[in-house]
Amino acid sequence: MITLKSAREIDRMAESGALLADVHKQLRSFIKPGITSWDIEVFVRDYIESHGGIAAQIGFEDYKYATCCSINDEICHGFPRKKPLKDGDLIKVDMCIDLKGAISDSCWSYVVGNSTPEIDRLMEVTKKALYLGIEQAQVGNRIGDIGHAIQTYAEKEGYGVVRDFVGHGIGPTIHESPMIPHYGEAGKGLRLKEGMVITIEPMINTGTWKMKMDPNGWTAYTLDGGLSCQYEHSLAITKDGPRILTSQGEEGTY
Repeated sequence: MITLKSAREIDRMAESGALLADVHKQLRSFIKPGITSWDIEVFVRDYIESHGGIAAQIGFEDYKYATCCSINDEICHGFPRKKPLKDGDLIKVDMCIDLKGAISDSCWSYVVGNSTPEIDRLMEVTKKALYLGIEQAQVGNRIGDIGHAIQTYAEKEGYGVVRDFVGHGIGPTIHESPMIPHYGEAGKGLRLKEGMVITIEPMINTGTWKMKMDPNGWTAYTLDGGLSCQYEHSLAITKDGPRILTSQGEEGTY
């Protein structure tokens, strides 16, 4: 079922999103060679709880952690672990926050230490693809307009667009209808309405879009071992255009 949120509910989700954005800002300086993704897990959970929030991923469909920490060829749902991160790793940190009953969801990508031209370009294209999708999140547009904008841009740049994992509605729980693919045909799919709150979260690969699953049943890897990158925002569909609820203040550069 798709729930339409009131202006008050959206404001509360924006407060949750602001806390989530703060966590990501803190991670910019926290992530460095030698720390582990388990260190990130502990830092994120402590930060959320010390600011009055709940790490909403814990217990969701029996997931055990506050974060998904997916490294290099891991597309998504990587478990936090105690192996040190090394210079040049590409890590995606995904989390959800429940702040006084209001849910937010955002993933961000980070380079550990020194980057490479390959990683820089992948991150730039993935982030731009996110904002091209957000531009299409307008009242009266269709879900296919979002996916079409992302897919045509990313594939034109030579990248693969993951099909197996998609964005979604959010609130009052983490995953709600509708599903928001990052591929598709313009003018197709459900029409977007004022009050819908969704995530857009393209996962872009250097090679094929195809994936394989880890035996743990959660972590997805690129089929060819190429790098994968992801950026995600939660946003509300409003009569004045998309309202990004997890903004870190970087939108003006895209």
